[in-house]
Amino acid sequence: MSVAIAKGITDKLMADTKTKVLGQTSGAKFEEINMAFLEATFPKMQSIRPGDWRILKLGNNNRLKTSDFCQYEHLAYLSELTRNNSELAASLGNDYMVAPDVIIYRELCEDEEINKDLEVINDNVCKGADIRKKNGGKPILHASISAKWTIRSDRAQNSRTEALNLIRNRKGHLPHIVVVTGEPLPSRLASLALGTGDIDCVYHFALYELIEAVKTVGDESSNEMLNILINGKRLKDISDLPLDLSV
Repeated sequence: MSVAIAKGITDKLMADTKTKVLGQTSGAKFEEINMAFLEATFPKMQSIRPGDWRILKLGNNNRLKTSDFCQYEHLAYLSELTRNNSELAASLGNDYMVAPDVIIYRELCEDEEINKDLEVINDNVCKGADIRKKNGGKPILHASISAKWTIRSDRAQNSRTEALNLIRNRKGHLPHIVVVTGEPLPSRLASLALGTGDIDCVYHFALYELIEAVKTVGDESSNEMLNILINGKRLKDISDLPLDLSV
């Protein structure tokens, strides 16, 4: 079923699928494409979401970590404690360290920028505000984007686990937590998208083509599940993502 639906999507996109690419390579490329898409769109939303935005492909090999942002800077201290204390490591574990695929973060503001139109801060107030650069804090994590080219049945909950770690371990503002995928099978999309409380929403790289492909295949249960996800606002098209991140 997934092959038939995927074939329908590629036909509608007129995509060249003659060259077979290794799964690991496809996943890394999908992360890069998502980062490039967000770089080309989200910073252009200054009229509704102004700010000095940075978009980065994070992953496990990047020098920048989750603890480099104001909501999670305490995690570096916890990591150091567990590294030097095996008993503490056994009790706490290290599940709190998360390395999202792609992130969006906001640089802090100088006082002159904040007071540009009206003087609202000075040295006597706002001494703990995260957005104020003078307070000596770290950049603010705005969004965590998990990019999954497909969703393996035995790893469907990985993104949800990452999301829960971001929720539990934050201090302050919760970043947007979303998943972008190319998975063609509605039942596997549902394994990640159904339910609330952890992931904001799942975004498909070609939702409109997916809808048509599922109709063409003619599987009633897949069509019904897709409608449930879309009508329940748990599955959206990738084009909706920059606007949703602007909220």
